[in-house]
Amino acid sequence: MSQSVDKPIVLLRKANLTLGDGASSVHVLKGIDLDISGGQSVGIVGPSGSGKSTLLMVVAGLERLDTGEVHVAGHPLHGLDEDAVAAVRGSSIGIVFQSFHLIPNMTALENVAVPLELAGRADAFERAREELVAVGLGERLTHYPGQLSGGEQQRVAIARALAPDPALIVADEPTGNLDGDTGRQIADLLFAKQAERGATLLLVTHDPSLASRCNRQVSVRSGLIVDDSAVAGEAKVSA
Repeated sequence: MSQSVDKPIVLLRKANLTLGDGASSVHVLKGIDLDISGGQSVGIVGPSGSGKSTLLMVVAGLERLDTGEVHVAGHPLHGLDEDAVAAVRGSSIGIVFQSFHLIPNMTALENVAVPLELAGRADAFERAREELVAVGLGERLTHYPGQLSGGEQQRVAIARALAPDPALIVADEPTGNLDGDTGRQIADLLFAKQAERGATLLLVTHDPSLASRCNRQVSVRSGLIVDDSAVAGEAKVSA
């Protein structure tokens, strides 16, 4: 889903979130403001425990703010109930996790198709097949996750994220469980598909070389954005 580069696809205002209770509670996000335009690739970087993954989960609708606002693709996630947030996530947000999050007793095809079916897509399996072919897994449709390499599992996850044609792709350490060469191939694929679709990519990573491939880097420390800068040049990728 192509988005105007002038229109914010992600907008956070005074985003606050505390996790845990009592003495163990941690103020993870501290009044964060953030605007991300359509079509950008944005790397979220920072030390462990800085709040960067939590920020990503808020944008993905998987964590709810205590106070403040989060808008994604024009939808005010902070003001919606769980069912409505799930509907936005199913249509507008593709999610890629470090640990793949595939269902082990479903084939690659089923892992991509079933979320589409649940969202009411009549062409779920046809669409899933197209996306798996597009990520280079046309010969692996009937394989289960346990029969696939880590890189292949992450390709299935990327196909699943892309299948609804989302405006926003969020990726949390997508190469973190992969070796160097496989990680680079997955990064190439992710950036290529993001550019091909005109989608926005929000990427959390500890890897400076991966973050540098984004158009923009946002540094998070102790729940605050401490730097927000454009990256010289854009990634030239092929998949």
